[in-house]
Amino acid sequence: MDDELLHNQQQSTVEYTDDNIRHLSDMEHVRTRPGMYIGRLGDGQLPEDGIYVLLKEVIDNSIDEFKMHAGDRIEINVDEQLRVSVRDYGRGIPQGKMIEAVSVLNTGGKYDSKAFKKSVGLNGVGVKAVNALSSRFEVRSYRDGMVRTATFEKGIITSDNTEPTDDENGTYIFFEPDNSLFINYQFHDDIIETMLRNYTYLNTGLAIMYNGRRILSRNGLKDLLNDTMTGDGLYPIIHLKGEDIEIAFTHANQYGEEYHSFVNGQHTTQGGTHQSAFKEHIAKTIKEFFSKNFEYTDIRNGLVAAIAINVEEPMFESQTKIKLGSLTMTPGGGVSINKYVGDFIKTEVDNFLHKNQEVADVMLQKIQESEKERKAMAGVTKLARERAKKANLHNRKLRDCRIHYSDAKNERKEESSIFITEGDSASGSITKSRDVNTQAVFSLRGKPLNSFGLTKKVVYENEEFNLLQAALDIEDGLDTLRYNKVIVATDADVDGMHIRLLIITFFLQFFPELIKKGHVYVLQTPLFRVRNKKTKIKNKNVVAEAQVKDKKKSDFVTRYCYSEEERLKAIEQLGPEPEITRFKGLGEISPEEFVNFIGPDMRLEQVTLHKTDQVQKLLEYYMGKNTMERQNFIIDNLVIEEDMPEEMGS
Repeated sequence: MDDELLHNQQQSTVEYTDDNIRHLSDMEHVRTRPGMYIGRLGDGQLPEDGIYVLLKEVIDNSIDEFKMHAGDRIEINVDEQLRVSVRDYGRGIPQGKMIEAVSVLNTGGKYDSKAFKKSVGLNGVGVKAVNALSSRFEVRSYRDGMVRTATFEKGIITSDNTEPTDDENGTYIFFEPDNSLFINYQFHDDIIETMLRNYTYLNTGLAIMYNGRRILSRNGLKDLLNDTMTGDGLYPIIHLKGEDIEIAFTHANQYGEEYHSFVNGQHTTQGGTHQSAFKEHIAKTIKEFFSKNFEYTDIRNGLVAAIAINVEEPMFESQTKIKLGSLTMTPGGGVSINKYVGDFIKTEVDNFLHKNQEVADVMLQKIQESEKERKAMAGVTKLARERAKKANLHNRKLRDCRIHYSDAKNERKEESSIFITEGDSASGSITKSRDVNTQAVFSLRGKPLNSFGLTKKVVYENEEFNLLQAALDIEDGLDTLRYNKVIVATDADVDGMHIRLLIITFFLQFFPELIKKGHVYVLQTPLFRVRNKKTKIKNKNVVAEAQVKDKKKSDFVTRYCYSEEERLKAIEQLGPEPEITRFKGLGEISPEEFVNFIGPDMRLEQVTLHKTDQVQKLLEYYMGKNTMERQNFIIDNLVIEEDMPEEMGS
């Protein structure tokens, strides 16, 4: 018996020979491991999705030309076929090495700091990844009356020629993301425009033409704050510039702190050493100016700020460059970033406040109000923290994910998410279906309190809010936020919508930066399940989507529909006489089915906040005490069943 067991073990051993050792070309490696180069793939719903990283990698090269005083305009077009072209009017890629520059990793002109002293793209990877991950890629270099053009398919060169031209010097890049990698991708104008506006804020005088629309900034970070603040500043924006640093800030009548930070034109959405230095020294300088023993949290409460610095050969904490890791302004030593930022703020902000007493007076009043409110909450806050600790979150309210207890905590934070749901049945279905490594679940008990118009004291007095704040770990700001995505998951009915609005109101009231930084989402779950006995599907293009089988009825073909339009289409494709189920709540969806809706193809709707949204007026109307006004609006705009189209009424 022992010999037989040994024999079976030997037979099950996988052979490992020379044939198992293989070398991947640069382009093959990028296509095999795209996450190493561009982070997530995605479908274009989120700003961090890969198609925007591809676009950014191309634009970064054009921005570097502008920084080298070569070309002050960039033309970007995204056509209806989702193909992208970027034309700059810089110096053009040196034609003799153009092919290598776009197809051979670790090849580029930015290793020489004399040519690109303070560039973003220093790793010799960016545009090569774009080439490898595109079904079609074209590059043209215009230099001194000649243009060299090369085309590629999935990183493999297909043509190369050089000819005379009358066009201006510069570089043209065309790419079409490979739809076998970026499944069902779409470019979203609002995401692209935000990216492009950030480029112009940081490069005053640069004109970007996007699908014929001109984007330009003349006042840098001051324009950024003016365009993005959702309320008025308490005093005019303070805007200060140095050789390699620019800052802008004001206080607003809101809770928390809000920061926009950049390095060499790169939007560092997760901050880094420069943002930390700004936060420390802005509070320290203001405290010393007023010569009062203020707490830093009171000084920074309501602060809305932006900082941009230029660093030689910056080091980022990932290939996507969203968090600065450099400690010094130059590689290998020199002045620390903390000291450089601190010295600038100490001198310039202190000088400004001495010269502008009226601004200093408004700032002082805001800080004193924050201090007064904090002291009034001191007793409540202490008790609330103790209550949250005693509640034993991990068993009572929060079913956490594993990455918070592993060595990969920081590396995988971008993948982490938390579902906020209501009721035992809904939270139970999500809990049993989730990825326990990256997805957490927080269960509400009933409808949360309407927090509009209340002070932050309610966050600590209300058990649900207190425990939710503790679960997210956002009491002192987003630096300690435990999850990259905060997903509101409620039923698709009136009560579910009400709960969703109450949660979003809570975030808008006390943690607006959570929404402004793009962390809050709404989970879209199917309204209908349409299934039928296996038949020949009318539209062959939907076969793959339709082959989702119910475990209990494996002889059925099932479609999940998120709208009435999808339901009607499913009936047409799967008929005749399909079985239709209307999901009234999350708890009605079995864990076996739910796994389809919170996995890789999860549908999320991001909650966004813009200056034009008039948030305060919206909250006053929908969440204020004007109950009769809202009731009359509903009565006046009620659509009764007999007025509905026949298919909706049924």
